[in-house]
Amino acid sequence: MPDVRRSVFALAACAALIFCAAVARADEFPAELVRFRPYEKNPVFTAAGPGNWDVKIRERGWILREGDAWRMWYTGYDGTPEGTRLLGYATSRDGFAWSRAAQNPVYREGWVEDVQVIRHGDTYLMFAEGKDDQAQLLSSRDGLTWKREGILDVRTRDGKPIEPGPYGTPAVWFDDGVWNLFYERRDLGVWLARSPDLRVWTNVQDEPVLQIGPEPYDRLMIAMNQIVKFDGRYYAYYHGSGTPEKPRLWTTNIAVSTDLVHWKKYPGNPLLPERDNKSSGIVVFDGRQYRLYTMHDKVDVHLP
Repeated sequence: MPDVRRSVFALAACAALIFCAAVARADEFPAELVRFRPYEKNPVFTAAGPGNWDVKIRERGWILREGDAWRMWYTGYDGTPEGTRLLGYATSRDGFAWSRAAQNPVYREGWVEDVQVIRHGDTYLMFAEGKDDQAQLLSSRDGLTWKREGILDVRTRDGKPIEPGPYGTPAVWFDDGVWNLFYERRDLGVWLARSPDLRVWTNVQDEPVLQIGPEPYDRLMIAMNQIVKFDGRYYAYYHGSGTPEKPRLWTTNIAVSTDLVHWKKYPGNPLLPERDNKSSGIVVFDGRQYRLYTMHDKVDVHLP
């Protein structure tokens, strides 16, 4: 009988540990940030097709909800590998039905893709890739007329310029007077650099803060799309790929951090099936709940 009691206690202890682990995961990764279903009328926005400047759209676009207005910036091009990536703009009253701006493309002076838009005071700041995957900054008073401020000056911890080469998919978070820049290099990891004034960005460490792998869904390539703060924690939405052959399959994923430096990936990644090939994901709060938008090479929305 003592052996039976010990076995019962052991099973009970094991069950309690499993339950506590499940509760901890649910607390770290709340359902409203990780569980989404596709909207039945997807896609909500697509390329315009032949005869238009935006024959195709690509990479991360950006959506801001300002009161009852929804605003989207996206990248369009002529569909050729060398075609200049130009900035488009669309609006919506509900985040589902979108109308292109008559003045598109709204920025014609240079290459713009993989965009993020932040409203800071009375200025809109756009962090984006330029030609050859160089992270750049643009500014605007109205979100329509943009001025290029220049390439982001990123330095190593000792103040030296980072080595030449691509550094793209800039994802920026402003917190306690400090700008945090997450950027990828050849999609092989995500680095973090900080700046007090948007002028010079210095690496927090010269190694990635978010690594590729080891799971199959992001074992080869990774890039961060967005940071959100929820219940005192930071959440990173990012895309990854473990597909060696082209065309690659991309996944949308999430990780959590308490300090923006140390990240833990969600055990339930990817958030959407790999076969669906949904990437460049961001979330937008619609006034009641978060919606997940995936934005390459069409815009789909996923609801809680």
